[in-house]
Amino acid sequence: MRTALLAGSLIVTTLLPQGPPSLPHRLADTGGGSQLITAVAPAAGSTTGRVTWWDRRAGSWFEAGSAPARFGANGLTEGAARTQGTNTTPTGLYDLPYAFGIAPAPAGTEVRYRRVTGGSWWCQDNASAAYNRWVEPLPADCAPGEAEHLVAYEKQYAHALVIGFNYERPVRRRGAGIFLHVDGKGATAGCVSVPAGAMKAILRWANPRRRPHIAVGTESGPLAVTRY
Repeated sequence: MRTALLAGSLIVTTLLPQGPPSLPHRLADTGGGSQLITAVAPAAGSTTGRVTWWDRRAGSWFEAGSAPARFGANGLTEGAARTQGTNTTPTGLYDLPYAFGIAPAPAGTEVRYRRVTGGSWWCQDNASAAYNRWVEPLPADCAPGEAEHLVAYEKQYAHALVIGFNYERPVRRRGAGIFLHVDGKGATAGCVSVPAGAMKAILRWANPRRRPHIAVGTESGPLAVTRY
């Protein structure tokens, strides 16, 4: 388990040599790659904030794009202590296993992209062997009421990236189905969402050879951001 630290002002002044270092420079851990997404809310109870995506070149981080973001209806909470069904977005540093969508992948997308079909579900049933996994079709041990039928979220899941929260070794009742996806009507159930144009831009930007990660946190620090 490694820890990164979000601390101090988050004003990014990459063009001003005398300004504070950019947000990725203030993280003790950025996942070891040369691409990073930061999803930052003003405070733990906030439902809105900002997503920024960064490239590391010649030892420095440069902003590649930025967009308004939405978080869980009940704000953010430490990922290690999160409980399923609380409508909170887990803070932490996570990998991005793959992308998916109801719509075709945007031109130029290099990350692995899986198309949603009528038989695509995300199992959130704590009793299922497929907990926190894409399943197609829905297995007998995953109750339909405890799973998301992905095709039903036409706008939100037009394009999405899986956030690796509780994914590699799922802990039951911690949470399932945490994604970076297109905005819906308001706050999310725990995901991070951005406008459709920003989601497409992120998919075009993400390069699997550069090992992109996402860091979710708040401006009110210091905040320990735990990597799983």
